Amino acid sequence: MKAAARAFWLRSPGEGEIREAPLAAPGADEVLVRSLYSGVSRGTETLVFRGQVPESQHAAMRAPFQEGDFPGPVKYGYLSVGVVEEGPPALKGRTVFCLYPHQTRYVVPASAVTVVPDDVPARRAVLAGTVETAVNALWDAAPLVGDRIAVVGGGMVGSSVAALLARFPGARVQLVDADPARAETAEALGVGFASPADALGDCDLVVHASATEQGLARSLELLSAEGTVLELSWYGDREVSLPLGEAFHSRRLVIRSSQVGTVSPARGNRSYGDRLALALKLLADPALDALITGESAFEELPAVMPGLASGEIPALCHLVRYGKSA
Repeated sequence: MKAAARAFWLRSPGEGEIREAPLAAPGADEVLVRSLYSGVSRGTETLVFRGQVPESQHAAMRAPFQEGDFPGPVKYGYLSVGVVEEGPPALKGRTVFCLYPHQTRYVVPASAVTVVPDDVPARRAVLAGTVETAVNALWDAAPLVGDRIAVVGGGMVGSSVAALLARFPGARVQLVDADPARAETAEALGVGFASPADALGDCDLVVHASATEQGLARSLELLSAEGTVLELSWYGDREVSLPLGEAFHSRRLVIRSSQVGTVSPARGNRSYGDRLALALKLLADPALDALITGESAFEELPAVMPGLASGEIPALCHLVRYGKSA
């Protein structure tokens, strides 16, 4: 057994703590990773922190290296970047991304880490899991050249989708959010911005990521006839009401779900590893730095997480940094 690491745990809904974590020596096909940064996903992770994962979704919502069970105590998280300290020669000393919770050091199978490209800074690489969600969403949505597209909800996932769509040839892309501060994010990503009331309509595609029923209803209103809403929001244990009367049927509108847990059937020839490697490659774009809007030390997480969960601390992706002696 090596010296213990330290990990962030949700003790009970709304209360976090740092615990010691046993750390075994890595085996032949394993790596020991020293964390540099991790990221807090404001959507899913704060739902977990508030204890709002429905019992029916406990199995589906498990993170790859989660310990404990919902609603707690549970060690949860999936945006970790670190340096391989021990492992196969091809990985030793390399910066890697792993779907691991917030922990100072950890041992995982070598197959569970993905090397971060040399042109992607380690702190930006924590966005890989969210950009991977955006990649899967666009595989599901299959936008066409010249499409009129709105992304409703300028959080971490919605902004990641908008960032990828900004590169799409001839597309009219608008980020729609009730928070006027998201205009700055949209500008940094190279897309238009509008409040829900002022958003451009007649859209071929609307990607919804606001996690509100008002946002989903507005998404339907923004569609052209036979347009599609791609639903990326996850509502936890909340019920959602929708206006499916009026012109919903006569305009032949479509609502389609997308979820990163399965590789899009539209790209059935791609693996999870292929998708994550593509997400990391796309992170070479420095514009994506706009998605990291808060930062704190690992030791501060028990005090920071309640503020992130309540919205008192505004952030898209909140960066957690680890000391050299972590």
